[in-house]
Amino acid sequence: MEAKPAGELGTAPRARMGAWRFVVWFGTVSLLADFVYEGARSVTGPLLSSLGASALVVGVVTGAGEAAALGLRLVSGPLADRTGRFWALTIAGYLLTVVSVPPLGVVGTLWAACALVVAERVGKAVRSPAKDTLLSHATAATGRGRGFAVHEAMDQVGALIGPLTVAGVLALTGGSYGPALGVLAVPGAAVVGLLLWLRGRVPDPRRYEDGAQASPEATQTPAPKPAPANAAARARRLPTAFWTYAAFTAATTAGFATFGVLSYHLVQRHLLAPAWVPVLYAAAMAVDAVAALVSGWFYDRHGPAVLAVLPLLAALVPALAFTDAVTVAVAGSLVWGAALGVQESTLRATVADLVPPGRRATAYGVFAGVVGGASLVGGALTGALYGVSVPLLITVVAAIQALALALLVLTRTRRRR
Repeated sequence: MEAKPAGELGTAPRARMGAWRFVVWFGTVSLLADFVYEGARSVTGPLLSSLGASALVVGVVTGAGEAAALGLRLVSGPLADRTGRFWALTIAGYLLTVVSVPPLGVVGTLWAACALVVAERVGKAVRSPAKDTLLSHATAATGRGRGFAVHEAMDQVGALIGPLTVAGVLALTGGSYGPALGVLAVPGAAVVGLLLWLRGRVPDPRRYEDGAQASPEATQTPAPKPAPANAAARARRLPTAFWTYAAFTAATTAGFATFGVLSYHLVQRHLLAPAWVPVLYAAAMAVDAVAALVSGWFYDRHGPAVLAVLPLLAALVPALAFTDAVTVAVAGSLVWGAALGVQESTLRATVADLVPPGRRATAYGVFAGVVGGASLVGGALTGALYGVSVPLLITVVAAIQALALALLVLTRTRRRR
C-alpha cells in the first residue's frame, strides 16, 4: 500500500478551493517559475561563454541539464507514488530551481555556473511528476484537456516575460548579468510563498478526482474516464495502452525539429539577424499558449483523436522552416510553437486518462524519460540530416510522423479494451 503522510493524503480536510481556481493558481506558480528559469535559459550560452566556456562546454552542460530534467523523473516519479509526498516533492523541486538561478550572474567561475545550470534542471526533475499528478486530480473535475491547457498557457506567459525582462535589464545595465539574473529572485520568492499557501488551502487535491463523477463540468466532456482507484490501480505494471501511447509520443518527438536547428538555419542563411531570434522565440511561445488552449478544448469534446494534429504539425515544420524565404521560414517556426503547445499540454492530459491515480506519478516519470530520449534523438537526427540534404530531412520526418499516427490509432484501440 502507498504511504499516506499526514497532511498529504487521506487525512487532510476537504479542499477549500474550487477545481478551476486550483488550476489557475497552480498555473500562476508555473508562470512565475517560468519567469525565473526561462529568463536564465535565454542567456545561458552567452553567460557561460563570458566565463570562458567553449561551444563544446556550453553544449555538454546544457545537454546534461536537459538529460537531468527528464531522465531523473524516472526516479522522482516512482518516489512520489511510493511515499505519497506529492506536495513535498513539488515544493522541494521549485525551491531548488528558484535558488539556483539568481546566483548565476555573480558566481564568477565557470564550474560554479555550470553546477547551477544543472541544479536548476534537477529541480524540474524533482517536481514535475508530483506536480503533474497534483494537477491531474483537479483536471478530472475541470476536464483533462482544458485544465492542462490553461496551465500550459499560463506557463508560457512566464516563458515570454522572463526572457524579455532579462533582455531589458541587460540593456539598461550595459550587459551586466548580475542585476539581470538577480531580479529573478523576486518572482522566485513569490513561487515558494504561493506554493506554501496553496498547499495549506488544498492539502489533498485527490478529493477533486474523487468527486469528479458528481461534477457538472466533468460530465459534459466525452474524454475517456480515468480508471477507478482500486486494487488494479496499485498494480505494479502500467497499462498496455500507456506503453503504446509512450511509443506514439517517442515517434512523434523523434521526428520533431528543435528550435536550435530552426534558428541556426535562419541565421546561417541570413534570413534573420541574431538579435531577432529571441523575438521569434517569444512569438512561438505565444502560439504555443494559444495552441494549448485550442487543443485542450477539442480534447475534452472529441477525446484523444485530437492528437492526430501533432504528427501533422511536426511533419509541416521542416517543410516550411528550412526554406530560403524568410516569411515561410518564420511561419515554420510558429508552426513549431503550435506543435510544442500540443506536446506540453494535451499529451500530459492523456497520460492522466490512461493511468489510474495510484501509478500516475510513476507514469509521468516514465513518460518524461521517453520524451527526453526521443528529444535527444530528434535534435541529433534533424541536425545531422540538415547538413546532408533538406529534402531528405523533410522526407524522413514525414515517414516518422506517419508511423506516429499509426501508433496513435493502436493506442485508441487498446484503450477501448
